[in-house]
Amino acid sequence: MKILHWISILLIIIGGLNWGLVGLLHLNLITHFFGPMSLLSRLIYILIGLAAVFTIYYAVKSKHGCKCCKKSEAAE
Repeated sequence: MKILHWISILLIIIGGLNWGLVGLLHLNLITHFFGPMSLLSRLIYILIGLAAVFTIYYAVKSKHGCKCCKKSEAAE
């Protein structure tokens, strides 16, 4: 489950940075590299959306915070 957690965080960061570039520079890197609404771009958008839903679900489900992050904090 921890790997899925980190993949979700990575996808959310990619999506957030992409939207930041869209807002600041009118530059959408996903469509720039993979084409506007190509099958691959749509798949990337879907994966980013699923990652957000996954993260929201587990953030709400866990009353005491993310278990994966708590283990990392305990080690520090």
